[in-house]
Amino acid sequence: MTKKTEFYFDFASPNCYLAYKALPDYVDINAVEIKPCLLGGIFKATGNQAPMVAFGGVKGKLAYDMLEMQRFIARHRLDKFQMNPNFPINTLMLMRGLVAMEDRQTDYIETVLSAMWEEGKNLNDPAVVAEVWTAGGFDAGALQERIQDPELKQSLVDKTAAAVDRGIFGLPAFFVGDEMFFGKERLGQVAEAAGA
Repeated sequence: MTKKTEFYFDFASPNCYLAYKALPDYVDINAVEIKPCLLGGIFKATGNQAPMVAFGGVKGKLAYDMLEMQRFIARHRLDKFQMNPNFPINTLMLMRGLVAMEDRQTDYIETVLSAMWEEGKNLNDPAVVAEVWTAGGFDAGALQERIQDPELKQSLVDKTAAAVDRGIFGLPAFFVGDEMFFGKERLGQVAEAAGA
C-alpha cells in the first residue's frame, strides 16, 4: 500500500507542472495530497530566488538546467508543455482559487495547468483568468467573489507559512511522512519512500 504523499504546489513553477504530470508514473495519485502554497512567499521567507536569478551569472548552469528539463519532458512524454511567454506570472489569484476549489481540486488544477503551461495564456490578466475558469466549468463570478474572503486569503498565507516552517525553500517539494524531497528529479525517491 502506498503511503500518503504530500505535494507542495504553486502554478507559478514550470517544475510543479512537470512533477504533477509525471507523478502518476511513480505513485498512486489518489494517495497524494496537494498542499497549496505561494512560491513567492516561500522565496521571501527563506531568502531563496528563482533559478534564473540565482544562477543567471553561472556559466552554463541555466543551459544545463534547460537540457535536464528537456530530458524530463521527453522521458515522461510531456509534449504539451511549453514555457509561458508571459512568465513569470503572479499566481496569487490562481492559488486562492485552488484553496477555494478544494472540493474540485483535480479539475481546477488540470484547468489552470493547461492554460498556464500548455496554452501559454496570460494569467496575469484577471479577465483571461475568468475566461479560463469559465471554460473549465467553474462559476468565474462566484469564484472571484470567494477569493476576496479574508479567511480564505489568510488560509493561503497560513499554508505558505506552514510550508516554510516544515523546511520548504522551493517547489515542487514533497513529504512522505516526515521526510522531504525537493524537485521533480526526486520523484523516484518519493515513490521509494511511499512504497509505491
